[in-house]
Amino acid sequence: MRNAVERRRATFLRGHRAELIALLFLLSKGYRPLARRYAAAGGEIDLIAMRGDTIAFVEVKARGRMDDALTAITPAKRRRFSRAARAWLSRHPWAAAKTWRADAVFLAPRRWPWHVAGAFELEMS
Repeated sequence: MRNAVERRRATFLRGHRAELIALLFLLSKGYRPLARRYAAAGGEIDLIAMRGDTIAFVEVKARGRMDDALTAITPAKRRRFSRAARAWLSRHPWAAAKTWRADAVFLAPRRWPWHVAGAFELEMS
Protein backbone atom coordinates (compact mmCIF):
# COMPACT_ATOMS: atom_id res chain seq x y z
CA MET A 1 0.00 0.00 0.00
CA ARG A 2 2.72 2.43 0.97
CA ASN A 3 4.63 1.78 -2.26
CA ALA A 4 1.52 2.50 -4.33
CA VAL A 5 0.99 5.82 -2.53
CA GLU A 6 4.65 6.74 -2.96
CA ARG A 7 4.53 5.83 -6.66
CA ARG A 8 1.41 7.96 -7.18
CA ARG A 9 3.03 10.91 -5.42
CA ALA A 10 6.26 10.54 -7.45
CA THR A 11 4.22 10.39 -10.68
CA PHE A 12 2.23 13.47 -9.64
CA LEU A 13 5.42 15.43 -8.88
CA ARG A 14 7.08 14.28 -12.11
CA GLY A 15 4.02 15.51 -14.03
CA HIS A 16 4.14 18.92 -12.36
CA ARG A 17 7.86 19.22 -13.08
CA ALA A 18 7.31 18.24 -16.74
CA GLU A 19 4.56 20.84 -17.11
CA LEU A 20 6.80 23.52 -15.61
CA ILE A 21 9.62 22.61 -18.02
CA ALA A 22 7.15 22.69 -20.94
CA LEU A 23 5.79 26.06 -19.80
CA LEU A 24 9.28 27.56 -19.57
CA PHE A 25 10.12 26.13 -22.99
CA LEU A 26 6.98 27.68 -24.52
CA LEU A 27 7.70 31.02 -22.81
CA SER A 28 11.12 31.00 -24.47
CA LYS A 29 9.33 30.59 -27.83
CA GLY A 30 7.13 33.64 -27.21
CA TYR A 31 3.97 31.99 -25.89
CA ARG A 32 1.94 33.66 -23.14
CA PRO A 33 0.28 31.30 -20.64
CA LEU A 34 -3.50 31.51 -20.26
CA ALA A 35 -4.14 28.50 -18.00
CA ARG A 36 -2.44 25.51 -16.37
CA ARG A 37 -4.09 22.20 -15.57
CA TYR A 38 -7.49 23.26 -16.87
CA ALA A 39 -10.07 20.58 -16.13
CA ALA A 40 -13.66 20.51 -17.38
CA ALA A 41 -16.16 18.21 -19.10
CA GLY A 42 -14.26 15.10 -18.03
CA GLY A 43 -10.98 16.17 -19.60
CA GLU A 44 -7.84 18.06 -18.70
CA ILE A 45 -5.51 20.34 -20.61
CA ASP A 46 -2.03 20.68 -19.18
CA LEU A 47 -1.31 24.14 -20.60
CA ILE A 48 -3.21 26.72 -22.59
CA ALA A 49 -0.98 29.34 -24.18
CA MET A 50 -1.26 32.03 -26.81
CA ARG A 51 1.15 33.44 -29.34
CA GLY A 52 -0.09 36.01 -31.81
CA ASP A 53 -3.61 35.02 -32.87
CA THR A 54 -3.14 31.34 -32.04
CA ILE A 55 -4.33 29.62 -28.90
CA ALA A 56 -2.45 26.40 -28.24
CA PHE A 57 -4.06 23.74 -26.07
CA VAL A 58 -1.00 21.79 -24.97
CA GLU A 59 -0.68 18.19 -23.82
CA VAL A 60 2.60 17.49 -21.98
CA LYS A 61 3.96 13.95 -22.04
CA ALA A 62 7.08 12.93 -20.13
CA ARG A 63 8.35 9.38 -20.40
CA GLY A 64 11.62 7.53 -19.89
CA ARG A 65 12.09 7.33 -23.66
CA MET A 66 11.00 9.81 -26.30
CA ASP A 67 9.38 7.02 -28.35
CA ASP A 68 7.12 6.20 -25.39
CA ALA A 69 6.16 9.87 -25.01
CA LEU A 70 5.24 10.11 -28.69
CA THR A 71 2.73 7.24 -28.46
CA ALA A 72 1.17 8.31 -25.16
CA ILE A 73 -1.66 10.44 -26.60
CA THR A 74 -4.36 7.88 -27.24
CA PRO A 75 -7.63 8.44 -29.14
CA ALA A 76 -9.53 8.44 -25.82
CA LYS A 77 -7.16 11.08 -24.44
CA ARG A 78 -7.68 13.21 -27.57
CA ARG A 79 -11.48 13.01 -27.12
CA ARG A 80 -11.30 14.06 -23.44
CA PHE A 81 -8.78 16.79 -24.30
CA SER A 82 -11.08 18.14 -27.05
CA ARG A 83 -14.07 18.20 -24.67
CA ALA A 84 -12.05 20.28 -22.21
CA ALA A 85 -10.94 22.62 -25.03
CA ARG A 86 -14.57 23.13 -26.08
CA ALA A 87 -15.49 23.90 -22.46
CA TRP A 88 -12.66 26.44 -22.15
CA LEU A 89 -13.68 28.11 -25.40
CA SER A 90 -17.31 28.33 -24.29
CA ARG A 91 -16.17 30.20 -21.16
CA HIS A 92 -13.89 32.57 -23.10
CA PRO A 93 -15.94 34.04 -25.97
CA TRP A 94 -13.13 36.44 -26.93
CA ALA A 95 -11.19 33.38 -28.14
CA ALA A 96 -13.73 32.56 -30.88
CA ALA A 97 -11.92 34.82 -33.35
CA LYS A 98 -8.54 33.16 -32.74
CA THR A 99 -6.94 30.13 -34.35
CA TRP A 100 -7.09 27.03 -32.11
CA ARG A 101 -4.57 24.25 -32.15
CA ALA A 102 -3.81 21.06 -30.21
CA ASP A 103 -0.09 21.01 -29.50
CA ALA A 104 2.09 18.61 -27.55
CA VAL A 105 5.36 18.96 -25.71
CA PHE A 106 7.23 15.69 -25.34
CA LEU A 107 9.90 15.26 -22.67
CA ALA A 108 12.43 12.52 -22.03
CA PRO A 109 15.58 12.43 -19.89
CA ARG A 110 18.68 14.01 -21.40
CA ARG A 111 16.70 15.31 -24.40
CA TRP A 112 15.54 18.81 -25.25
CA PRO A 113 11.76 19.27 -25.04
CA TRP A 114 10.08 18.69 -28.37
CA HIS A 115 7.15 21.01 -29.16
CA VAL A 116 4.86 19.68 -31.88
CA ALA A 117 2.46 22.33 -33.13
CA GLY A 118 -0.77 20.76 -34.35
CA ALA A 119 0.14 17.38 -32.88
CA PHE A 120 -3.43 16.17 -33.38
CA GLU A 121 -6.81 17.47 -34.50
CA LEU A 122 -9.19 19.02 -31.99
CA GLU A 123 -12.65 17.44 -32.16
CA MET A 124 -14.78 20.57 -32.05
CA SER A 125 -18.24 19.18 -32.86
